[in-house]
Amino acid sequence: MIPAKRNQLSNVTNRYQTEAKRVLCVCSASLLRSPTLANVLHQEFGYNTRAAGSSEEYALIPISVALIYWADEIVFVNVENFNECLYYNEEYDSIIRRKAVVLSIEDDFEWNAPVLKQSLLDQYNMRSIQNVT
Repeated sequence: MIPAKRNQLSNVTNRYQTEAKRVLCVCSASLLRSPTLANVLHQEFGYNTRAAGSSEEYALIPISVALIYWADEIVFVNVENFNECLYYNEEYDSIIRRKAVVLSIEDDFEWNAPVLKQSLLDQYNMRSIQNVT
């Protein structure tokens, strides 16, 4: 995980951001599934979203300490990405677990594919309902 610089941590609470829920969307490389999820959550709910990857080696934008602190909720597209973040980041396990929502989306979709968008939305809504009850 990428450590946060001092100025990044101060921006976590930047007062000029909206009051919208801040959601970090995480897949492996932050190229297909998590950017699609970020778009869907922004369009459907107006959330302030970011996309990141759990793989520091392959991710265009790897998950970072600053992003973990920034997020009100962290949505992992599958359990493998969730476990990868926990495995490499024991220091932040409790924060990640407290904010985590874990979906079950396989890595076989193109970016913004209609079936991917619908699956992400359906699973996110189902997890949200389960967390409320």
